[in-house]
Amino acid sequence: MKYQNLNLYKNPKNLRGKSIVIVQLWWLVQSIFFNLSPQFLYGWRRFLLRCFGAKIGKKVIIRPSVQITYPWKVSIGDYSWIGDEVVLYSLGNISIGTNSVISQRSYLCTGTHDYTKVDFPISVKNIIIKDQCWLATDVFVAPGITIKEGAVVAARSTVLSNLDSFSVYGGSPAILIKERRP
Repeated sequence: MKYQNLNLYKNPKNLRGKSIVIVQLWWLVQSIFFNLSPQFLYGWRRFLLRCFGAKIGKKVIIRPSVQITYPWKVSIGDYSWIGDEVVLYSLGNISIGTNSVISQRSYLCTGTHDYTKVDFPISVKNIIIKDQCWLATDVFVAPGITIKEGAVVAARSTVLSNLDSFSVYGGSPAILIKERRP
């Protein structure tokens, strides 16, 4: 009995959201002009992302080692920070609010596969991170997750379900630790 036969797999139409030429151009621009830019050139990286359709707010800090699969599916609000080696695996839309921090090595994943079907089809679900959130170092966020305003996620946590406002979560899977108080 076969549980999966990858020979049967097919990408859904318009998975990338742009032509293969634009996708390849972005990957080239990202590897040369984005990733090799000096740390302090935040405006330059914001410009490059906007050129490829990303919605980037005022004074957003994006480190040069950030990896963004499809920038036209990414929205980041004013004054937010995206740390070193963060991966925005944007097969689906990723929305990050204002004044939010995605710390180094975090991974926001909008795509998965249905392992119950032999053709192993891909499933794409958006991620929403509201205003004033902080995802500490090395947090994994699964497809389809909403992290509500003011939530904090502790380092090395795995977010597999939606998180409530003004609360602190941690663990794998992330569970409520306490309320967040100013």
